[in-house]
Amino acid sequence: MTIGSILVGRGPVVSVALMTTVRAVITLLHDHRIGAVLVIDGRRIAGIVSERDIVAGLHRLGAAVVDATAGSVMTSPVVTACPESTIATAMATMTDRRIRHLPVVVDGTLVGLVSIGDLVKRRIEDAEGEAISLKQYITTG
Repeated sequence: MTIGSILVGRGPVVSVALMTTVRAVITLLHDHRIGAVLVIDGRRIAGIVSERDIVAGLHRLGAAVVDATAGSVMTSPVVTACPESTIATAMATMTDRRIRHLPVVVDGTLVGLVSIGDLVKRRIEDAEGEAISLKQYITTG
């Protein structure tokens, strides 16, 4: 299975501009029930703001972090993957880099975003499907 298969049927990725306030980012994270947003500068991915980045900003700036910009708290550069990457490879990358979100790009163009939760869910679904197939094979065998 590839990470591209997880993107099928998904809507657009939630993103913000560099100058968007952290307060607005927090609202987006809450409203969309997500853990990160991409920061877009023109047509390129400038960075990513996750819950961890906001907590780090809170540590550095205190309550003033909510008036800071996404560009000032984002993680950059962003690790990306291509749709053909396997789920196992993407999970290994995320584990090694200690990240929970992975933008998916083709020729520099954003095509989606996957989270570690998306990948774990797909691995579980695949394992369950395989177990059902094996049971059927054994009982009809």
